[in-house]
Parts: sequence; C-alpha cells; structure tokens
Amino acid sequence: MKIAKFIDYTLLKATGTRADIERMCREAKEYGFKALCIHPYFVNVCREQLKDSEVEIATVVGFPFGANKSQVKAFEAAQAVEDGATEIDMVINIAEMLRGNISFVAQDIAAVVKAVEGRALVKVIIETAYLSREQIVVVSKIIKESAACYVKTSTGYAPSGAKVEDIQLIRETVGPDFGIKASGGISDYQTAVKMIEAGATRLGASKGIEIVSGA
Repeated sequence: MKIAKFIDYTLLKATGTRADIERMCREAKEYGFKALCIHPYFVNVCREQLKDSEVEIATVVGFPFGANKSQVKAFEAAQAVEDGATEIDMVINIAEMLRGNISFVAQDIAAVVKAVEGRALVKVIIETAYLSREQIVVVSKIIKESAACYVKTSTGYAPSGAKVEDIQLIRETVGPDFGIKASGGISDYQTAVKMIEAGATRLGASKGIEIVSGA
C-alpha cells in the first residue's frame, strides 16, 4: 500500500513558522504526500514552494471551533482559493449541530461549497468527539447531500480524534464512494492502516513521515 498518497501532511499548531512550512513543502514533495494542510496565512507560501509538484494545498476554514459566521467562512474559503488553495477543510458550526439546528448546519456548509465551487474540493470537519452516533449519521448525510467531497472526523483540538468505529459508521452512512478523512491522533503506520481498512480515503497527520517510515 502506497500510504503516502492517503496523507494530508499537516501543521495547524499556533507555533508553526514559515521555516516550518517551507521544510514541510520539501518533505511533502520528497515523500509524495497527497496534500499539505496548513493555516490560511501560509497558503501563498505553499503555492510558490509546491508549484512544480503534484502535492495539493489544503487549508482550514472556521478553524478550529466552527463558530464563525457563514459569510466569514465563505469569504475565508474564497480568499484561500485566490491565494492558491485547492482543498478547503471547513469546520461545521458545532454549537448549532449540538442543539439540533440541522437546517443551519446545512446552509453553513452550502455557503462554503458555493464560495469555491469548481475551484476547490471541500472537506467538512464534524468533530466526532462531541457528537453522538446519531448526530454523526445525521451530519454525514447532510454532507453527502451537499456538493462537498469529504466527511472529516476531527480538528485535533477536541478531547479525542479519529476512531475506527466512527470511520466505520460514517462509511455505512455515506456509502462506498464518498470521501472520508480520518484526522486526529494518527501517528503510526498500524493506526493509519486500520483507518483505511475501516473506510478512510484520506488521513490527516502531522506525523506523516513517521507513518510512511513505519510501513
């Protein structure tokens, strides 16, 4: 299994510097990772560093709590694409999801999808650590019915990240062909393989090199 092509090599901590981003661009090309996932501020750096490579540029919107207004998320996504992003990882409005405001959650996702339509794919972070199994099913159905491309489990800022049982539940819900990104706490090859076997088609990982090296 060429596991590098599943990995979105990720740096989303507050202390990441431009030097870190430039190093990770070199590493992403060297190891053949699918994408580099970074804060919006660094997208233009990645566009320059990755211009002659096949590595996608992913960035985050409404990160990490999903509490921005929909208009702000849409603007942030559109600006990121202008800067060079090809993939948008947005966070749902977790508070509205928890109170059962499903129509708002759907509209929030739609605003971001519309802002980058035809220019970037959208992954929707649902933050599984805060949701019941029933809520995971409901929001996964909403995402599948939208023009987004992936359900993503986690930001890495919640009490827990990706779990095999959550990936299996999402796969059962969205069917065999929809994208699922497992993210949060994936730091070794064995865990990565378990996520893929459960149904993940992408992996978000800051430990991408360790995962590949453990194959």
